[in-house]
Amino acid sequence: MQTILVITVGGALGALSRYGLGVWISNKWSQDFPLHTFLINITGAFLLGFLHILFIERLNVSPLWRLGIGVGFLGAFTTFSTFGFEVISLIEGGSYLTAALYILLSIIVGFCGVALGVSLARLL
Repeated sequence: MQTILVITVGGALGALSRYGLGVWISNKWSQDFPLHTFLINITGAFLLGFLHILFIERLNVSPLWRLGIGVGFLGAFTTFSTFGFEVISLIEGGSYLTAALYILLSIIVGFCGVALGVSLARLL
């Protein structure tokens, strides 16, 4: 129960942070490039990698806190951070083909999923 609570609180804070930061950046940037999503995704990816090493190798932070921040906060802040971390883990583990396949499929199938969802929603 403690795990669920920590992830829930972290997720709520991450989602609210993403929304607030996204609105703030969008108000400052009026170009077509989705800078708010890009910056949030890159920041989240950086933070997941940085905090993972810091929490495990340097500070020995409890697994509960790591879940709350990594899965909860950063998971809600951006899923791109998890994707980036998984790719790096695959590469570090020597699974180069799997990492490449994961990248390609995630991008291609992800865009296809969005296109399909948009098309389906427009048909309704």
